[in-house]
Amino acid sequence: MQSNSALDPETLDKVREFFSRGIPFNNFLGMEVVTFETGFARVRIPFRSEFVGDPFRPALHGGVVATLVDATGGAAVWSSLSIADRVSTIDIRVDYLRPGRLEEVIAEARVRRAGNRVGVAQIVAFHPSAPDDHIAEAMGVYSIRRETDGR
Repeated sequence: MQSNSALDPETLDKVREFFSRGIPFNNFLGMEVVTFETGFARVRIPFRSEFVGDPFRPALHGGVVATLVDATGGAAVWSSLSIADRVSTIDIRVDYLRPGRLEEVIAEARVRRAGNRVGVAQIVAFHPSAPDDHIAEAMGVYSIRRETDGR
C-alpha cells in the first residue's frame, strides 16, 4: 500500500463515528465501523427485513451488499489520507459469489494503493457465521480530493 499520510488513532476514532452516524445514508442502513485503521476498514450492517431482495429464496438484495462494500472501500481509502481530504467513488466492480442470508453482513476493505488523486481498495463481504464463504468480492476505485486541491 502506498500512502502519503495517515490518520492518528484519535482522529481515526472521530472518523469512525462520523462514518457511522454523520453520513445520513450509512446511519439509515445501520452501518457500524467495527475496525478502522490506516489502510483497512471493517464495517457491519445488521439484518433488517427491508433488506430482502428475493422473498422466495429468501436472500439479501444485491444493492445492500454493493452499498456496504462501496462504503467500506471508501472508508479504507479515507483512513490512509488526512481528515480534511475527501473520497468519492469513481468505479466499483462487485462480483456476487453466493446469495446473502438473512443475517448480519460484514465487509472488509484493504487499500491496494492511495496516490495523490486515486485510491484503490479490495473488498470482501461475508456473514460472521461463515467468514470464508464470501457473499461478494469487489474492487473499488476512488477519487481523492486533497484539502490543498482547492476544488
